[in-house]
Amino acid sequence: MDLIVEGKGSFIGKHQGRVRVTREQKTVTEVPLIHLQHILVMDRGVSISSDVVQTCSEEGIPIHFLDGRGNALASLYSAGLIGTVLTRRAQLLAYETTTGISVAKACIRGKLENQANLLRYMAKYRKETEPTLHEELMLVALEMRDYQHQLEQLQGAQIEQIREQMLSVEGRAAQRYWAMIARLIPADLSWPGRETRGATDLFNSLLNYGYGILYSQVEQAIVLAGLDPYAGFLHADRPGKPSLVLDLIEEFRQTVVDRTIIGLLNKHVALKQQEDGLLDEATRHKIVEKVRERLESSELYEKKRQALRFIMQQQARHLALFLRGERERYEPFETGW
Repeated sequence: MDLIVEGKGSFIGKHQGRVRVTREQKTVTEVPLIHLQHILVMDRGVSISSDVVQTCSEEGIPIHFLDGRGNALASLYSAGLIGTVLTRRAQLLAYETTTGISVAKACIRGKLENQANLLRYMAKYRKETEPTLHEELMLVALEMRDYQHQLEQLQGAQIEQIREQMLSVEGRAAQRYWAMIARLIPADLSWPGRETRGATDLFNSLLNYGYGILYSQVEQAIVLAGLDPYAGFLHADRPGKPSLVLDLIEEFRQTVVDRTIIGLLNKHVALKQQEDGLLDEATRHKIVEKVRERLESSELYEKKRQALRFIMQQQARHLALFLRGERERYEPFETGW
């Protein structure tokens, strides 16, 4: 299970085989180490003991730090996890070859297919009640195949030669996708359209917070697969920018976060913001809870029903094998509908 820590003045300590969170000398919660998978610190003013850091390192339990908007700030892992020299050498070399292009195309292809499949999933529940919307959703889902075709036509010897063209295809597809998503959420949200950093409206804030939680899970999968989270392909290099995390997360955003947030809004679950535009504490807890539940839900993967958390880890391992030349292709994860 995950341990979520919020509230200024909270202290994360270790006590008799458990990680205990206290505030004002009172126990807030505690989790047995044997059941702990992650610690997520999601507020300022939280302290953590060196005993917890050492024990989590020894037990392979990552500690993630996120801000109030769900943006990842830092992660702590065991130092031994980054000692995968052969995989990282292959990853860096792939950037200069068509291998890097193959990875970038796969990330976009997975995103396009999963955008299409989410639209199809939403359409099937509206076939009788909203036939016109149903038809529009299915048509836009079909359009995603056109964007995939445009993507495959792009050719180059190295990723930097065609990155801008690839991002153009991805961006045009995203405009069509979000235009249809706007038709699927309550009209009283007055949604201004998709915004990332600095968004102040409720829907974008919910999405960004959900992506922040997903981000930490993808980063962990990448590190455990022996890959460097900062050496991506589709997303350009920049100091401090975890490009590979941003690449791999693309094939999971729709399935894990978009579907979850849209479902909560259409069920009229109480989701609120504070005066400063940040989600309130109850809403943050609800998003964490529902995204975690979604990660434990199963999808068909390699002819079996598997938890999305497991699928994410396997995808990172498949990517590492492909970069080392031990797998013929890297195929993105595609969800059902």
